[in-house]
Amino acid sequence: MKEIEETAAEPSESLGDLEGKYLTFSLGNEEYGVSILKVREIIGLMEITPVPQTPTYVKGVVNLRGRVIPIIELRTKFNMKSKPFDDRTCIIVVEVDGSSGSIQVGMLVDSVSEVLNIVEDQIEPPPVFGTNNLDTKNILGMAKIKNEVKIILDVDRVIGKEGALEQFALESGLPEPEAD
Repeated sequence: MKEIEETAAEPSESLGDLEGKYLTFSLGNEEYGVSILKVREIIGLMEITPVPQTPTYVKGVVNLRGRVIPIIELRTKFNMKSKPFDDRTCIIVVEVDGSSGSIQVGMLVDSVSEVLNIVEDQIEPPPVFGTNNLDTKNILGMAKIKNEVKIILDVDRVIGKEGALEQFALESGLPEPEAD
C-alpha cells in the first residue's frame, strides 16, 4: 500500500506575499478566501441566462449594468453536490487575468462571510498528499484563524486564463469573454 506523504508544497510565492485582506465565503461546510484586490463587487442572485454548449459549471451570463458577465458556479467547478439557491446565495464579481487581458467574472457561492486581514504567521502552504490524484494548484495557502481553516484560492487559476475560462473556450468552441 502506498504511503501518503503529508509534506507542505513548495509555495509558488513567499507566504509573506499572501498577507492581506481576503473576502471569505462558504461553499457547503468549507470556508474559502479570495484577495479583496480581485473583488469588484458582491451582488445578490439575479436572473442568469443559460448559454448553450457550455461546461456544467458555467451557469450562464448576467447583464450587470449593461455588461455581460459570465457566471461560474464554484460548487460544480469543485465537484461538490449542488444545492438549491437560497436568500444567502450571491455572486462575487472578480477581475481575473484572461488570455486577452483583465475580465470580470461572477462566482456563484453559498454565502459571503466577512473580510479578514490575514497575516503571514496564519498562513501555511497547501498540503501535498503524495499522489497525483489531488490537484492543489488552485490553492495559494491555508489560513488558520480561530481554530478554523480558510482555503485561500488563486482566483486566476480557478477562473482566469489557466482555469474555467480557458476550459470554457476549449469545450464550447466559443471565445472567452472580452477584456476591458
